[in-house]
Amino acid sequence: MEHDELVSALLGLRERVADLRLPLETATAPSARADRTRVLDQLDDYLLPRLRDPGAPVLVVVGGSTGAGKSTVVNSLVGAEVSPSGVLRPTTRWPVLVHHPLDVRWFSSDRVLPSLSRAEAAGEHGLTGARPGLRLVASEAVPVGLALLDAPDVDSVEEGNRVLAAQLLGAADVWLFVTTAARYADAVPWELLADAARRGTHLALVLDRVDPGTETAVGDHLRQMLADAGLASATVIVVPEVELEDGLLPEAAIGPIADVLTRTATDPAVRAAALAETWDGAVTDVSRRALDLATAADEQQAADVRLRAAVTAAYATASEQIAHATSDGSLLRGEVLARWQDVVGTSEWFRSLEQGVSRLRDRVVGFVRGRRPAEPALVEAVAHGLSAVIQDAAEEAAEKAHSAWRHDPAGLALLDGLALSRASADLRSRTAEQVRAWQGDVLGLVETEGADRRTTARALSYGVNGLGAVLMVAVFASTGGLTGAEVGIVGGSALLAQRLLEAVFGDEAVRRLTQEAQTRLAARTDALLEEESTRFTRQLDATGAASRDGDDLRAAADRVRSAMSARTPATAWGSGDLPAGGSGHLRGTGAAARSVVVAEPEQPERTRWWSRWRRG
Repeated sequence: MEHDELVSALLGLRERVADLRLPLETATAPSARADRTRVLDQLDDYLLPRLRDPGAPVLVVVGGSTGAGKSTVVNSLVGAEVSPSGVLRPTTRWPVLVHHPLDVRWFSSDRVLPSLSRAEAAGEHGLTGARPGLRLVASEAVPVGLALLDAPDVDSVEEGNRVLAAQLLGAADVWLFVTTAARYADAVPWELLADAARRGTHLALVLDRVDPGTETAVGDHLRQMLADAGLASATVIVVPEVELEDGLLPEAAIGPIADVLTRTATDPAVRAAALAETWDGAVTDVSRRALDLATAADEQQAADVRLRAAVTAAYATASEQIAHATSDGSLLRGEVLARWQDVVGTSEWFRSLEQGVSRLRDRVVGFVRGRRPAEPALVEAVAHGLSAVIQDAAEEAAEKAHSAWRHDPAGLALLDGLALSRASADLRSRTAEQVRAWQGDVLGLVETEGADRRTTARALSYGVNGLGAVLMVAVFASTGGLTGAEVGIVGGSALLAQRLLEAVFGDEAVRRLTQEAQTRLAARTDALLEEESTRFTRQLDATGAASRDGDDLRAAADRVRSAMSARTPATAWGSGDLPAGGSGHLRGTGAAARSVVVAEPEQPERTRWWSRWRRG
């Protein structure tokens, strides 16, 4: 039951991490993307396979810097050249995994490292291609229950090799890290060792090519560095500079390494402690990274909200500008005012304001009844003026939204290759279409209102088109924002248009018609602006950044921690999980001569993993 709950919790966490998308360039996005890959690799390559098959062989990944002697160590342990060594390594993208023949089934499938291809005893030729894989080599020299994997150089000049090395190290039950007396303080290996400390990986270091007589001093210095890095529990094996025998280290030199590995794989207590240390540390690390990913998901969602808000604000301002321009009388300047004066006449204008509007109304009545030449010009002037107002507002909104995104790293990345600083190329034609449609709305309102029996005769006497033009003037005419003589002219326009419409439809109907015409205009202009704003928001929609915050990830991590807390040490990595039967004998195991310094922590340090988990 405990086992099933833990598997289920880890699978749930994996699903949440796999679903996570980090498309926006937030402050944490680059590191979070790398963490996401690490978590998925750790779950797929190590945690889930090891939990499902606790009796699988112990996988020892041999890592280190270029020229440290990793392949030489592997070959010396097996007693044959199973992994090419030297500067030119044709199988770097196909690292060698050496196992006992009886253990082939554990590694020939995708149980561990499922993303890597497999090739069994294929030799080093023909293993090419962009996709990396594992070259499986069976050897009777390897004990049943143990496998050695010679990883690419951790400081390879090829990034793909460095990435593969890190992935393989993440799949290890035990790291056997090989370095030299000349290079053990290099920065790159210590970055990976620091990662091992964070994950609590069971670690053994081989300090190779140490000048005779300096073994103790150099070993002590390395152990102090390990302690300072939180790796005091690591095993250190110091190998002095020796002559190779047929390309292999002498048995006396390789023997202590063989002893440590054999004991780790075959001694029940040592094996259980090593697996527990690495697995426990990996779960802790994955849970911590999941919480960091949850924070990154929250930041993605916050960035999405922030960018959408900038677009909304820019186009809301544009909508307000249009509403103001179509209600403060400013549209009745210029061409529209001139065409309106053609209707009502200008020479009698101010005198008519003193004498009343009846005579001017008679002129308008005469215009709408008998002669129509000025009406199309007035309607066209209204269309041109209204279109210009909408176009200008949309251009300004696009510029504001683009500027806001350009100054936000998350928005800047989305703007790449997109021309969003100006309104759409077809906005002018779409605006003209909507303005004509609105003018049709106005004529429809007039026609509908004129169909009433009480107003039919009067409406017919003025004409629907003529009344429609007058209603447009009434919608736009107000004194707000105008100065000087314009106030009197436009104010008179408003008054005249209002009185004429009231004479036909009555006060209440005119108020209703004017409000409805304004509402329909706002709906059409807002639809245009909404369509313009989606040029920005569809970029965010495509990323999916707003679809999920970090709460699901936090809940999944909490479930993993709860399942671990409920799991007792007795059911973790007991001796009953050891593989049964088989043979195998690493070269140098039990060799009598010992010219090598070996420093292993006391066993109790390794078995305190459970208490560390409970505290952490």
